[in-house]
Amino acid sequence: MDGIPLSAQFFALAVLLGCSAFFSIAETAMMASNRHRLRHLASQGDRGAKLALELLGRTDKMLGVILLGNNLLNAATATLVSVITIELFGEEKWALSVGTLLVTFAILVFAEITPKILGAAHADRLARILAYVIWPLLRAAYPIVWFVNLFVGALLWLLRLKPKGGDENTRLSADELRSLVLESGQFIPKQHRSILLNLFELEQLTVEDIMTPRGEIESIDIAAPIESIKAQLATSFHTRVVVFENDPTNIIGVLHQRRLLASAFAGEVDQAVLRERMSEPYFIPAATPIYTQLQFFRENRQRMGLVVDEYGEIEGLVTLEDIIEELVGKFTTRQSDFGGALSWNDDGVVLVDGAASLRELNRMLELDFPLDGPRTLNGLIVEHLQDIPEVGVCLRAGGVPMEIVQTQDRKIKVVRLHRPAGE
Repeated sequence: MDGIPLSAQFFALAVLLGCSAFFSIAETAMMASNRHRLRHLASQGDRGAKLALELLGRTDKMLGVILLGNNLLNAATATLVSVITIELFGEEKWALSVGTLLVTFAILVFAEITPKILGAAHADRLARILAYVIWPLLRAAYPIVWFVNLFVGALLWLLRLKPKGGDENTRLSADELRSLVLESGQFIPKQHRSILLNLFELEQLTVEDIMTPRGEIESIDIAAPIESIKAQLATSFHTRVVVFENDPTNIIGVLHQRRLLASAFAGEVDQAVLRERMSEPYFIPAATPIYTQLQFFRENRQRMGLVVDEYGEIEGLVTLEDIIEELVGKFTTRQSDFGGALSWNDDGVVLVDGAASLRELNRMLELDFPLDGPRTLNGLIVEHLQDIPEVGVCLRAGGVPMEIVQTQDRKIKVVRLHRPAGE
């Protein structure tokens, strides 16, 4: 480069490194940017975010123009350093070797590593700014980029590789969404995170998983003496009561106690009034998914249904409140003496109801009871022992040491759980 001052050559070298650094920043920022955040900003009218998303939708063209500029600039930088080296030291081999090492070091530090770190650290903001520069460059160099991509496409075809589209790359699975919620930190309050996580779990649950078992359903026998029925209704914890006739499996309706208020004040409650006020029972197959049942409740204007198995036998009862509680947590008052939140005491021991759900115990006590078999602690113990245990029997089921504290009517009432070692 005869006639060009050495100072001008060094200035040109600095300009080449700066332009190469720009392309390195652009490449990293565009590829590391959060597409979901860009979509949110674009929906709010951010022009830079819209341009960035359009570029990301054509990744091959965007990378083509960035890498074209970057490689041309790096090659020009190496050539210019060789020219400067020859002018300063002549065509000595050692000088050319030293020049090669220096230009490699300069490109790595000033045009590659440092810019890429900056691009990755501020990807979302830089992507929206740099998109304004990359767009006109892409339009200007489009014929060259198109020509180069012909060979790229042919090579990918020979290798039987088909790149995924931009939208397909950004789709998140349920597990990935769950991880995002868990890692949201202070951006989503803890209580809201819990509700969102419960939503993901609902996809895998059926009404059988959350129902009240048949043995715990409160019901009245309409064939019983009216005074006995009145006494039972007066002490009931529920507004809706299942009604059967003679046989508990012969369910004939559901009684809403509010409908009895006027008759009760008038002193006219008898079996005929009860039959008149009760509604038809609503039956639900045990395998019905919770989401589906929620929709059925809305469409049929129901709040409670009786769960039946494949033979039509009553298995339990599920209400709209049961489904809502799966989302927001327990908020109703239970009859159980062990209702509410459970936690280990200082000795790593807790007393639980034998009818407690294994899912709830896993959630509240951070245990790992199996959920592919019995749904209650009582069922798990009976299945494990193949017998109804007596008080004082100790065992380990589901990896948890436990002791039977109280049994009643062929059921386990109270169990003492011990925190597993290592928990």
